Amino acid sequence: MEISKAEIKSAAAASAGSQSSELRGAEILVKALQLEGVKHIWGYPGGAALHIYDALYKQDVVQHVLVRHEQGAVHAADGFARATGEVGVALVTSGPGVTNAVTGIATAYMDSIPMVIITGQVPATAIGQDAFQECDTVGITRPIVKHNFLVKDVRQMADIVKKAFHIARTGRPGPVVVDVPKDIAFAKAPWTGYPEKVEMRSYNPVKKGHGGQIRKAMQLLMAAKRPYIYTGGGVLLSNASGELRQLVDMLNTPITNTLMGLGAFPATDRRFLGMLGMHGTWEANNAMQNCDVLLAVGARFDDRVIGNPKHFAQNERKIIHIDIDPSSISKRVKVDVPIVGDVKDVLIELMGMIKESGAKLDQPALDSWWQQIEGWRARDCMKYDSDNQDVIKPQKVIQTLWEMTKDADAYITSDVGQHQMWAAQYYKFNEPRRWINSGGLGTMGVGIPYAMGIKLAKPESEVFCVTGEGSVQMCIQELSTCLQYNTPIKVLSLNNRYLGMVRQWQEIEYSGRYSHSYMDALPNFVKLAEAYGHVGILVEDPKDVEPALREARKLKDRTVFIDFRTDPTENVFPMVQAGKGITEMLLGSEDL
Repeated sequence: MEISKAEIKSAAAASAGSQSSELRGAEILVKALQLEGVKHIWGYPGGAALHIYDALYKQDVVQHVLVRHEQGAVHAADGFARATGEVGVALVTSGPGVTNAVTGIATAYMDSIPMVIITGQVPATAIGQDAFQECDTVGITRPIVKHNFLVKDVRQMADIVKKAFHIARTGRPGPVVVDVPKDIAFAKAPWTGYPEKVEMRSYNPVKKGHGGQIRKAMQLLMAAKRPYIYTGGGVLLSNASGELRQLVDMLNTPITNTLMGLGAFPATDRRFLGMLGMHGTWEANNAMQNCDVLLAVGARFDDRVIGNPKHFAQNERKIIHIDIDPSSISKRVKVDVPIVGDVKDVLIELMGMIKESGAKLDQPALDSWWQQIEGWRARDCMKYDSDNQDVIKPQKVIQTLWEMTKDADAYITSDVGQHQMWAAQYYKFNEPRRWINSGGLGTMGVGIPYAMGIKLAKPESEVFCVTGEGSVQMCIQELSTCLQYNTPIKVLSLNNRYLGMVRQWQEIEYSGRYSHSYMDALPNFVKLAEAYGHVGILVEDPKDVEPALREARKLKDRTVFIDFRTDPTENVFPMVQAGKGITEMLLGSEDL
């Protein structure tokens, strides 16, 4: 939700009219947020941040959302950023406020999400003196941010905020921390206006790809007999889904997405082979292993995608890798044609070169490649006991949700575990930025905060949180925030009474020794939802799955928590075990 042109004009006029006036550091900070177009900020107050909260109180352009835990604040801002593409903003106090926010910051960092986290700090004169609620914010967050700033002079406040937003949203996006000592927030300085542009000698990310490298990529790709396109979250972050779809239409090649890239290409298109990797499809993983030219776009060949690197390297193939971050190229897998640049710009130039050259793929070879892929697809690796009427199959819940919402304006968030994988496998994402989950860090508890952040940004959209009885309890207190700020989300808990993914690994890797993965004392989630002021629904019979979802959707203005009691023995398949190659897959319990 961008700030309106009228509001920007008004703020700019006020800025121009008060060039010589003095403002407190906190007021400069808030004015800078307004001029950055920030409409929502999620946070939790505390002593070191009170000057900032006082400045927020005196204005009505930026809406502050009071969460119930600082981790929830950062996750909510993160979910907002993932769904909108804008910079998410969170505000926390010093000491435990910062340390509580660390998990959220690390989550955003691993998935390259643009965010600015403002942290209160003890007065500059007290830093290093073990003051009350002091911690080394810069030191603690340094490994999990794109950059961080400690504001040492109130006159630098506007410039630092401008740099923070610029760094967060450009190049490979990521979270930036701005640490504001309490005395700096209170100190006054002349307001000389907000910088119109940023000049940073040490930070100049490459946007345009090298023309010679793109031409090499074009020549290699068009000479392929078995081409394959492998895309990740970078396509979504670059807003390049349209260009990716154009390229696939042009070439008619098979394509796969990572967990973070789902929705970049329509899941219902026959050329989409499904997600690849540890819980990817048989056809997606076999195509990855057996292609002769691989075009990797905005993906990083992580361990959950390629499995054992030695196994992956057994088959000879040529690899083209497009990524905005040079450090991601050849980090885990040696590539033949590296292209550093913005995915959108590079794809546009690549398609232009293909059209200009008049080159065509070898059609007989491509037809043969498709025949092989269809043979893999015929194994139907995603089948399960969908007709079971004795117990609710979690896959069925997701499929039912998909059938009901496939034509709706819907967003799906998830927590982390088996439910996350089932949502990724069985909900067919056809549009970008509709699948919001923690991929890199795998953070439990993100689902509800993500959902409420999205609902605030997209109040007319339906927002569903797919979770489990384990994950949901990590940030369940944010149901209180949902009530206060009227963000009516729908929570679908696939409750199997286990920490499901842990139990699955213990079954397969540890001979069924279920060490501390079973929950003996679960709350009554229906009553808990009601205690928070929401609607709770218990579903224990397969025939009640669809009616419960329909009822929840009818309650448009209410948050609804549906407790689905699902099969506790169900596992996520396909599965690649740790240390195995991506084609060494378990397709079902019969392979154990």
